[in-house]
Amino acid sequence: MQAKKRYILVFVSCAFLAYAYFGGYRLKVSPLRPRRAQHESAKDGGVQPYAQLPDFMGRQLELEELQQLQRMQRMPGNHTHGREGRRAGGDCRMETCFDFTRCYDRFLVYVYPPEPLNSLGAAPPSSANYQKILTAIQESRYHTNDPAAACLFVLAIDTLDRDSLSEDYVRNVPSRLARLPHWNNGRNHIIFNLYSGTWPDYAENSLGFDAGEAILAKASMSVLQLRQGFDVSIPLFHKQFPLRAGATGSVQANNFPANKKYLLAFKGKRYVHGIGSETRNSLFHLHNGRDMVLVTTCRHGKSWRELQDNRCDEDNREYDRYDYETLLQNSTFCLVPRGRRLGSFRFLEALQAGCIPVLLSNAWVLPFESKIDWKQAAIWADERLLLQVPDIVRSISVEHIFALRQQTQVLWERYFGSIEKIVFTTFEIIRERLPDYPVRSSLVWNSSPGALLTLPTFADSSRYMPFLLNSMGAEPRHNYTAVIYVQIGAALGPNAALYKLVKTITKSQFVDRILVLWAADRPLPLKKRWPNTNHIPLHVISLGGSTRSQGTGPTSQTTEERPSISQRFLPYEEIQTDAVLSLDEDAILNTDELDFAYTVWRDFPERIVGYPARAHFWDDSKNAWGYTSKWTNYYSIVLTGAAFYHRYYNYLYTNWLSLLLLKTVQQSSNCEDILMNLLVSHVTRKPPIKVTQRKGYKDRETARSPWNDPDHFIQRQSCLNTFAAIFGYMPLIRSNLRMDPMLYRDPVSNLRKKYRQIELVGS
Repeated sequence: MQAKKRYILVFVSCAFLAYAYFGGYRLKVSPLRPRRAQHESAKDGGVQPYAQLPDFMGRQLELEELQQLQRMQRMPGNHTHGREGRRAGGDCRMETCFDFTRCYDRFLVYVYPPEPLNSLGAAPPSSANYQKILTAIQESRYHTNDPAAACLFVLAIDTLDRDSLSEDYVRNVPSRLARLPHWNNGRNHIIFNLYSGTWPDYAENSLGFDAGEAILAKASMSVLQLRQGFDVSIPLFHKQFPLRAGATGSVQANNFPANKKYLLAFKGKRYVHGIGSETRNSLFHLHNGRDMVLVTTCRHGKSWRELQDNRCDEDNREYDRYDYETLLQNSTFCLVPRGRRLGSFRFLEALQAGCIPVLLSNAWVLPFESKIDWKQAAIWADERLLLQVPDIVRSISVEHIFALRQQTQVLWERYFGSIEKIVFTTFEIIRERLPDYPVRSSLVWNSSPGALLTLPTFADSSRYMPFLLNSMGAEPRHNYTAVIYVQIGAALGPNAALYKLVKTITKSQFVDRILVLWAADRPLPLKKRWPNTNHIPLHVISLGGSTRSQGTGPTSQTTEERPSISQRFLPYEEIQTDAVLSLDEDAILNTDELDFAYTVWRDFPERIVGYPARAHFWDDSKNAWGYTSKWTNYYSIVLTGAAFYHRYYNYLYTNWLSLLLLKTVQQSSNCEDILMNLLVSHVTRKPPIKVTQRKGYKDRETARSPWNDPDHFIQRQSCLNTFAAIFGYMPLIRSNLRMDPMLYRDPVSNLRKKYRQIELVGS
């Protein structure tokens, strides 16, 4: 009996020792606290967030655990963030760290003036990219020179590169911030940053200054550092990134086959040791030289020879075999692994090339993630499960590949193609956080033309946007408003072109009302001089003057502003229909032509549909864009002297276009029709539509017509080149399509059944 008790005692003791050895450490270390090595890394700011994630858990649980860890690290007495610690605005929300009252009237941005020259007469350092950011803001509609009217403030101090070893690093930022008159601990300020931290740990929160309550628009942000609903994650872009528009996406169409020469590709640096080295050092396991090309090199940095490992020479030889651009254009998927920081240049490069990004950067908050649905354009992988990547990409269907590739182009062209678009997208995300500003739907943000070109203040429903009608299964509202722009103002009588035009429009079965914009120097004709329009309302607005009058005939009113040719595209409240028929006073179209053009427009409500066509071309001899009215096999412009378009473009023309563009039109008193064509093509990425074969549409007997000016085409060519420079590219698109009334949308096969006997003749 005593022996049995001894055996039981020995067994219990062994079990207890085994439990203490294999599982007892859990009593010492909380599962939500990092291990000692991670703790020491975090002390220097170099904690890798993905290392703290428990294996085999869902993304939602990972986020909850990371947020709980973040709260623990901010508890009093916890000093694991180094000498700088969390910024003072670590718990900021828009409700606690942002003054909404500054933004009630307008959403304006104030850029601080440049700092004074130093004692040596040198200007403060500022990188080319930061100057591009400031230029984009200062030349935009967001900008104001009045700090009292500003909603947001942008520093003149370059904060993009906060790596103290970089040549672009700006020193003494804390003292410079203290001298700013409106700093107020960063409230209502936005700070742009691409690089933070330095060798060896590249701490994400190491900016070298306290950002306080300022909003961070930062690249390579992690879920640990992002203040949800306050900061904005932006993409990492290189030093040669364009200010405006830049190169368009590389995928012009969803060409077959879906799978290109290479299934998965990557070419880039690898790091022999240090943060970010584990992932890239393991990529050689996936490289097979056939459909998987993942090549790296350690040949970078001044001391790479001293730091190289046994695989460097072999990797370098394989690396030199492949051209990077060729890989991008010929790969279905492009791997985007983390580098020293979470973000990578490869992300935007893959988007532009239409190469579907495969993300290998755990805990990275993707750019503009709060608005963009990245599941439609990218694939996620796990750094800890690298060998599963080939199976993941092989399992994706052809249809899904097409959809992903198409979405990469939408996102690149609408949000990431230039510094200007990145900055404006950041502003619009912040703007939608304001209490009284309408919020665009996910459909608007994630489909063309995107949120930047969809102004929610135009209407309270997306169904009034011409480019969203098709996706929503809706149609434009019936009938149109005819807007006649009068610049010459010939005497009004039964034989005058304007008189005849009004009579012609009145006979149309689709017209809702007629609006005459009188911009001529001659006074308005008397009411009795106008033709009888029966039940069709006729409104006459004089562009220039100081009086307003109303009568029983045509309603007339006068504006006090100096006449500008762009006033023909103002969003007049008299325009209640979706369709706008824009006409010059000397147009000589008949009623059938108007009705047919309107019928075609209803099928293409997002485009300009009309009669007079023009073309642009590249002139190698002048190294500039040319403009021609000659009849060619293509066209790219349909003049608004006789054309239908959606009234939303009036609103966009007036409230969205750069003031530099509108100033060019005002100074030249010309080219407004070209600018409207550029705007619509920029929005839709589609050409206009010409209807019928009519060559002439104007009354050439009018002696004062600007078409008779020999400098007319020279001036329009100059406008075209100025517009292209401000847009950053040429939006116009060529077309060979012409819509004719003959059999337009006629059910020919059904009509043939009415005359069956004719088919029997001769049989």
